[in-house]
Amino acid sequence: MSKQQLLIIEPAHELKFVGPFCTAVSSFMRLTNPTEHVILFKIKTTAPKKYCVRPNCGILEPKDTIEITIVLQPFIFEAAEKNKHKFMVQSMIMPEGDVHIDSVWKDCNPANLMDSKLRCVFELPEEKEMTLSEMAELGGANKREVSDPAVPDDTPKKNVSGGLGASELQSSAEKDKSSGGSGNSADGSDTRKLLEEAATNLRHENMILKESLLRLQLEKENISKELAAQSSSAKSSSSGAAVPEYANVYRPPALAAQQQIPIVYVAAAIALAVFGFILGKFVL
Repeated sequence: MSKQQLLIIEPAHELKFVGPFCTAVSSFMRLTNPTEHVILFKIKTTAPKKYCVRPNCGILEPKDTIEITIVLQPFIFEAAEKNKHKFMVQSMIMPEGDVHIDSVWKDCNPANLMDSKLRCVFELPEEKEMTLSEMAELGGANKREVSDPAVPDDTPKKNVSGGLGASELQSSAEKDKSSGGSGNSADGSDTRKLLEEAATNLRHENMILKESLLRLQLEKENISKELAAQSSSAKSSSSGAAVPEYANVYRPPALAAQQQIPIVYVAAAIALAVFGFILGKFVL
């Protein structure tokens, strides 16, 4: 069983990452050593390929503080992955004497380790409040039909796109405030709800488009890597082909070698000549 954690960890339980997650998102952790001991620390995660932690280990002197940067790599956000990733901060009091840090972690007794676990929380950006004119423009772009309020001729007309214009909505709101009628205020709240719903739908569609763009970029990178690998393999195979053999210009022609008289024939001719000379001398 691990010992009680001596380090002060901020945040203590959750690491919050705020999207959108089509780009790298950073979060920070602060470790403080309130004791009089030198403490070694190490940070681990259940998803090491998706996070970059700097520094992921080190030494904390007494009363010292260090800030850890945790970078979440770009990925396609899925609700099933939410709150699944976790981090663990392990620490131990540094032994006395001249020791090697790697060997200390390797040979340490698990009972002397202090660990704390933090879970990762993914949050999408908070929806900002929009002015009445911006919501009217979004409603017109989404082409949502808005029903006419049951009021006399002072009621603003619809735009061709199906939404109310910004100036018309503002004038309608001013008339509602001045009249103070309950029916007009109810119709205005219905219009506002419809416009807010249109804005929420547009944000959702924008987020889906960003995720689709990220997926296409990842597929493009994979295809380019495959093409590069195929081209490199083709180059290596072509370079490994047999090199044609060229004739040696300095090699003597074979015909000249065939025309040379063997030395055996020369010796035999000399011997016959000497024998004939001696034989002729005795005969004569």
